[in-house]
Amino acid sequence: MLINRSDAVLLDIREKKDFDAGHIVDSIHIPMNKLGSRIAELDKFKAKPVIVACRLGQQSTDAVKILKSAGFENVVRLSGGITEWRSDNLPLVQK
Repeated sequence: MLINRSDAVLLDIREKKDFDAGHIVDSIHIPMNKLGSRIAELDKFKAKPVIVACRLGQQSTDAVKILKSAGFENVVRLSGGITEWRSDNLPLVQK
């Protein structure tokens, strides 16, 4: 709903092989282990809501903290991660 109604940005923090296996359309891929060094790539989205997605919804909690400490105000995690998204039969893009 945030993506469709509030022009939210989706940040996928999973590893490349998991991202390539299926990700939400138009999501930005920055692996969690590189988020700290690549956070500047997201600066242009500070005014938009940011949704962080990981595999199960647990690792995204740490990413939300990193983004908030970098000045992002409207950051949430995708509950259940991509695993729950997939189990709800929601669309994924595969490379």
